Amino acid sequence: MPTVRIIGPGRAGRSFARALSEAGWAVVLPLLGRGDDLAGAATGVDVLVLAVPDDAIADVAHAVRPDRSTPVVHLAGSLGLSVLAPHPRPGALHPLVALPDPDTGARRLRSGVTFAVAGDPIASAMASALGGDQVEVADDVRAAYHAAACVAANHVVALLGQVERIAGAAGLPLGAFLPLARAAVDDVGRLGPRRALTGPAARGDWLTLARHLEAIPEADRSAYRAGVGLALQLTVGAEGRARSARPDSLGESRHEPAAAPAPALPTAPTGRS
Repeated sequence: MPTVRIIGPGRAGRSFARALSEAGWAVVLPLLGRGDDLAGAATGVDVLVLAVPDDAIADVAHAVRPDRSTPVVHLAGSLGLSVLAPHPRPGALHPLVALPDPDTGARRLRSGVTFAVAGDPIASAMASALGGDQVEVADDVRAAYHAAACVAANHVVALLGQVERIAGAAGLPLGAFLPLARAAVDDVGRLGPRRALTGPAARGDWLTLARHLEAIPEADRSAYRAGVGLALQLTVGAEGRARSARPDSLGESRHEPAAAPAPALPTAPTGRS
């Protein structure tokens, strides 16, 4: 039975502690935190996990006396292995899943999610023990990998916050729109983003987009325009030309090469409906 010690008693640390324990690993308790002596943390265990904030990993790693036989693994998505110097067996294990609390986190960690692994083979062994898929992410692309993860999770949540605000202005609850969002994500999984895209930006319905801008709170208009720009990136056809029409003015259009900048939506209400 592999033994693991975890530094970091927060949501990630407790989620991994519970999940690994359920997977048959011996988790040394209590989890270590601020105020604990970390010098000998890598001694006497099969792996040491640093479940601490990204900007604290280097300091925590330096506080631990290196042990030639013990891998030290961090859970950061954006950081490479060099942050764990001077430990001779560095590794990285990042789950592509949110860990909002230990119960939910442990369940999700064992639900077959994907883990980004790097460095010492113990990281891969931990992912396998948790029943997850694995992708190897090298140091030089970890920031891009983590950016994609943040868009997939954090930005989606932020967009649903915008849905809540705009829906609230119409007197409707967020919950009425969540089945629509879930179906859209399911469609992306089945069809891919380009084929799953629907709505006025996909159709080149510029008058509808202008009505949207008139209707939504001013504070949300820039984010809405950015969302339309992202949608338009998906409308580029196989021949490198936009399927949607770029407006010269409302009600008039012409086709532009895909490399042209996204159409500029009105910056103020147009008065048309």
